[in-house]
Amino acid sequence: MKINQFAQLTNVAPAQIEAELARVGFTTTATTMKAALHDFCRTVHWELTSAAALTAQLDQLLATPTQTIPTFLQSDNPLTTASFTRIALQLLGFQAGPDFNLAEPVASWKQLGLAPLPAIQDVATLQQAWYQLLTTHTPGGLTYLDQLAAQGYFTQTQFDHHRPLFFNGKAQAVFNVRDFHYETVFVETDFDSDGDGHNDFLKVEITRPAASGPVPAVYTASPYDQGVNEALGTHLTHHVDVPLTDKPANRFVPAEPAPLTTGAPHHVRGSAPHATLSHEPHPGYTLNDFLLPRGFASVYAAGIGTLDSDGLQTCGDPYQTASTIAVIEWLHGDRRAFTNRTDGITVAANWCSGEVAMTGRSYLGTLAIAAATTGVAGLKTIIPEAAISSWYDYYRENGLVVAPGGFQGEDADVLAGETFSRSLRPGDELQTRPAFTAQLRALQAGQDRATGNYNQFWDDRNYRNQDDQIRADVLLVHGLNDWNVKLKNAGNFWQDIQHLPISKKLILHQGQHMYLNAFPSFDYSDLVNLWLSNKLAAVNNHADTVLPTVIVQDNATPETWHAQPNWFSADSKDHELHFDHSQWTQAYPEKHFAAYCQHPKRWETQLTTLADPTLADQRTVAQLEFDHELTINGTVRLTLAVNSDHPVGMISAQLVDVGNARRLQPAPTVSAPRGLPLGYQWYQDDVREFQLEPTPSDHKTISRVHLNFQNRTSPAVTEPLKPGQFYRLTLDFQPVYYHLPRGRQLAVVLYATDFEMTTRSNQEITYTLKNSTGTLTIPEQA
Repeated sequence: MKINQFAQLTNVAPAQIEAELARVGFTTTATTMKAALHDFCRTVHWELTSAAALTAQLDQLLATPTQTIPTFLQSDNPLTTASFTRIALQLLGFQAGPDFNLAEPVASWKQLGLAPLPAIQDVATLQQAWYQLLTTHTPGGLTYLDQLAAQGYFTQTQFDHHRPLFFNGKAQAVFNVRDFHYETVFVETDFDSDGDGHNDFLKVEITRPAASGPVPAVYTASPYDQGVNEALGTHLTHHVDVPLTDKPANRFVPAEPAPLTTGAPHHVRGSAPHATLSHEPHPGYTLNDFLLPRGFASVYAAGIGTLDSDGLQTCGDPYQTASTIAVIEWLHGDRRAFTNRTDGITVAANWCSGEVAMTGRSYLGTLAIAAATTGVAGLKTIIPEAAISSWYDYYRENGLVVAPGGFQGEDADVLAGETFSRSLRPGDELQTRPAFTAQLRALQAGQDRATGNYNQFWDDRNYRNQDDQIRADVLLVHGLNDWNVKLKNAGNFWQDIQHLPISKKLILHQGQHMYLNAFPSFDYSDLVNLWLSNKLAAVNNHADTVLPTVIVQDNATPETWHAQPNWFSADSKDHELHFDHSQWTQAYPEKHFAAYCQHPKRWETQLTTLADPTLADQRTVAQLEFDHELTINGTVRLTLAVNSDHPVGMISAQLVDVGNARRLQPAPTVSAPRGLPLGYQWYQDDVREFQLEPTPSDHKTISRVHLNFQNRTSPAVTEPLKPGQFYRLTLDFQPVYYHLPRGRQLAVVLYATDFEMTTRSNQEITYTLKNSTGTLTIPEQA
């Protein structure tokens, strides 16, 4: 086991340590170290009301290899750094033997990755060590103080359950979850997306602590929050077994997005001091649930086109962006909301401090990026995980229709239909059917599956066009094995915001399309707590300097995370590639083509297993050997000259790590279902961790790229393709951060149809690689 803590503040002044310890109930008037230690242990076991019960409890722990704590406290043996460390490891919940060596506690502490404890010499240094113990992570995924809080520590009467409490720069779980307010309001927009003549209403659900003053809001815009119409999404899913077609020459020039259609405002007949409608309590994003008892309100809105809201689903266009920021404007005091849809009674967000953060994964994080690019007042920071920054990079690539991994046939219209939860109510569906039918037709025309080109539809959904307007600080999170929202979305966005005068941090993990909280090896929830305590509550915890610019999870060693100066190395080296043959075909025998369409994972395994000759006619391979370990930091570029014997063609490539090894699995293993408490008598999360494969594998795909030959210059430019003519192609793989250990090889696999992602053509097209060579440019980290 190894713990990686980036949000633990260890350079805290002694006077501040003493004050903060007193704030959370750890005080002592003792003049000796042993007496002070006893006072702290008694405070930890606040629920034990007798001295005998405390002694019995402490008798379970060893201070020396041969003495329990009570025996040790009565002995002449001095309290040393080693004996304190031994006690601390047991209090944290580490097991003697499997986790640490009783005889060598200090060395074990270091091996676990925990920050060094101060040398214990007197009561003052003991207080410093105890402070650090409270901020150290347990093997279950919480700091020790958070674990005490989950056991009810802050329910004691000396603590104020209506005001935030901060310790080590982070908000503590002092708010009583049984006192939470559950409220529903309807925010009025300035637009009419469904054409009914009235500005759209948006249903907003708030869960907030019973605080004596205003609290900040953590807002998640989730189009899935009010339910999904899976049947409609399935019905709209596209057939992908279609041939490549010759596209006419074209060059797209972007225009300004059309203005939003406005409707009549709703009549106001009065105001109310607070919301009058409630909503059912239910678990949400567990990071938000973690933050609630710590004094941050949790706000959810599904947006236009969803159950109990107005409007139509538009899949990422300016209407949806405007819908997203309308909620922020209400929270900041710049827009009105109503207590219900009919009575005309307005309600203000007086409970909110006006400071807002946005959180969420995938579509949810995407709308956080969209909102930030408007520069909306009140939005102090966004924490987008696995988020889209350009919808073209989600559903298209270099002039090809390319599906998000695992969702062949999905497109913007499919997602709009699935999230149009207004259709789940028959009466609402009947009234909105004509408008939404027209909306679907517009989406299908605009997304243009016939060409896969970049056009006005995709330009309207490219948030990077407005990156310069971002005023909110950014904590960006993405998985290095995410083939749903591919890494170009994070990479291009990260590069775009480098020049902005905002605080920006990046976390790259080894997972797929997933949330990152609840991993014991990495203090992600603490990190977010530190970040939000700074951005929303103005706690002077130096989050901008304490947290590294980039944190990367190691892909070769479990439970290992590294601080890095940045993503994308400035240094690149060219490597000449020699492919095993110069020609390959796009065609498969019919029975094999049908089988691969049904089982694309089988196809990919055979494609990338280099010793398997099954697909030798459909691929060509080049391998590179290295006499040193290699860290790839950024975008690998493949340059080659290729022709097609047809006026159409596509090229796909995979960058593969070759070598027999147990690699880290991209899907984490749940080690303790519902094992992580998010607060006292509150929701729980599953504890999980990335683990090594049980048996060695011989390869792993690092990155991919796909390109339509007719878009060899740009996704926005279509050019004719002359059969037999060689064209120099530049293919940029999805950006990566990858450590290739010494003794392994890199392979580049060239092919045409990608059964998992591209449309699937079985045309008799032959491709020829000039001189069987190419160049691979690798951004190598020094």
